[in-house]
Amino acid sequence: MSNAVIAIVILVLSYVALFTEKMNRAIAVMLGASAMVLFGVLNYEQAVEGVDFNTLALLIGMMIIVGITEKSGAFLFAATFATQLVKASPRGILAVLGIVTAVLSAFLDNVTTVLLIVPITIEITRKLKLNAYPYLLMEIFSSNIGGTATFIGDPPNILIGSALGLGFTDFLKELTPLVICCLAILLLTFDIVYGRKLSTTEEAQKEVMDINVYDCITNKKLLYKSLSVLAITIGGFIFFERYNLPNGTIALFGATLLMALYTCGLPHQERDTKTEEAFSLVDWTTIFFFAGLFAIVYGLEAAGILEFLAEKALEVVNGSVEKAAYMVLWTSALLSGLIDNIPFVATMIPLLKKIEISLGGREAMMPVWWALSAGACFGGNGSLIAASANVIVAGIAAREGRAINFIKFLLWSIPVMLTSILIATAYLYIRHFM
Repeated sequence: MSNAVIAIVILVLSYVALFTEKMNRAIAVMLGASAMVLFGVLNYEQAVEGVDFNTLALLIGMMIIVGITEKSGAFLFAATFATQLVKASPRGILAVLGIVTAVLSAFLDNVTTVLLIVPITIEITRKLKLNAYPYLLMEIFSSNIGGTATFIGDPPNILIGSALGLGFTDFLKELTPLVICCLAILLLTFDIVYGRKLSTTEEAQKEVMDINVYDCITNKKLLYKSLSVLAITIGGFIFFERYNLPNGTIALFGATLLMALYTCGLPHQERDTKTEEAFSLVDWTTIFFFAGLFAIVYGLEAAGILEFLAEKALEVVNGSVEKAAYMVLWTSALLSGLIDNIPFVATMIPLLKKIEISLGGREAMMPVWWALSAGACFGGNGSLIAASANVIVAGIAAREGRAINFIKFLLWSIPVMLTSILIATAYLYIRHFM
């Protein structure tokens, strides 16, 4: 068999294993990556070359920073403070948790955000004797919308930003207005459908209001250290854009600095234990998932499949960047609603790179890249399996006895996704093609 046929078979089998969840997602793609080498599609050097180590470094660094920061109680403090800010009003909490989730998703990643926010939400709704369902729905949608605003907010953006050498402010300037518009419409819709009908007792509200938010801070020294390093890291993303310093390098520096501050002054044995604890905060399953995925996609490129698809795509758009942008936006959204948006974007990036020269080069193609980002991130709201954050929220909710039904979720997710993509279509037209 030709390398192209072998690569397609490996891709299909890997993705079937991935989407049917018959095995762990990291194992599924690592098997596929190994098969690319074993069957001669790639040699070992090519497989390593295909891995984007800047993306992996960025993910590892941010996971460590966020994990250590969480130990200080900073995120619990933020959620509790926001709840008390609206006087524990069920309607107000629905809006404020949506906003908090969106903002955190922009500056952390949406998976980490929901891991932090959802348990707090379940506890708050339990105290107020409220149905957690609308709050969890809001947080799923807000995390995917908010994560679109920055390159560290959602894994698809991390992939795109790393592949193109885009910086923190590039995403912020281009996509934040779109995100704000979509989030505002989402909040308004949820307030009309759910917010005005939610109610609780004065006793329950008093119980929440009586919580001392400062008790949420478990380690003040660690809080100051963590927030300082987080600010330095994000500032580094912005400042070093002009010097083309890889974002992964900045994130790893921030993580190493925070680990040094976290373990500074401790006895030798305790320092080593804390260091191991910090490294355990990294989700190594996700890291190996990305590494395997990069190798599989590089196998498609090496086999000439992406070049063939690129030629077909050029025929469809007939040399028009505008047609290409709309096609990528809607295709990304619809397919990301059916499958996990991470492998989809990983496959699309080298494909789009193949057609850049024919469509006028990188600068001319930027609307298409922004369309891929918006389509994939907003498409993550299309179904319960469309984004990792959705699956995690559903899992936590099920463990707490508040299961989210797949079909019932679609009644909300499809309209939310389609509305977001319609707004994105209009935004692209006004900003780039009007």
